[in-house]
Amino acid sequence: MNKIKLLIADDHAVVRSGIRNLLEDEPNIEIVGEAADGAAAIEQIKTLKPSLLLLDLTMPKMTGFEVAKIVSEKFETTKIVVFSMHNDQEYMVKAVENGAMGYLLKDTGKEEILHALERVHGGQKYFPSNVSALIIEGLLAERKQNLNLNKNQNNIISLLSKQEKVILSHIIEGLNSQEISDKLELSVRTVSNHRANILKKTKVKNTAELVRLALG
Repeated sequence: MNKIKLLIADDHAVVRSGIRNLLEDEPNIEIVGEAADGAAAIEQIKTLKPSLLLLDLTMPKMTGFEVAKIVSEKFETTKIVVFSMHNDQEYMVKAVENGAMGYLLKDTGKEEILHALERVHGGQKYFPSNVSALIIEGLLAERKQNLNLNKNQNNIISLLSKQEKVILSHIIEGLNSQEISDKLELSVRTVSNHRANILKKTKVKNTAELVRLALG
């Protein structure tokens, strides 16, 4: 894998410094720059062309949401991982809708940060299981409201347990049973049983139909 060229965008100097100290000795990461506000982040992306942007959401001049939208639309080679203090469903859903491929909370440990950066740099999405569950529930709620999904579909999704909703969120991300097993620290057999129960409860025949049902 090519080296990750990382741009850090956060309005707090102590956070930027902390991330730099945490990651600068990693052999597969090159920190190419820092930005203290959203507008500066966009300008640095133009010149530095980072492969990955670690992005705070609450910044002056331009919010992280605005930055994410512009980057996802105009700088497709720069992938976005949100790094935020906001453990809030609305923030998470809005970040994903604006192009974020990952969402980490600021109390996340080094090992998970590295794993997330590597996964997103490789073209995959990364959301910790607790974040993923909130995102899928928020997306489902929003789609139900905006698209006026029928009551039958609402009732079907509500039949799923919390664990099944987490697994559903990973299925929607495109993860297979082994990957879900590794991420949630469950046995493959347990994940497979949950998948079978989800299909049974939702009364669909396969994963493709399940994803269509979940996303409306």
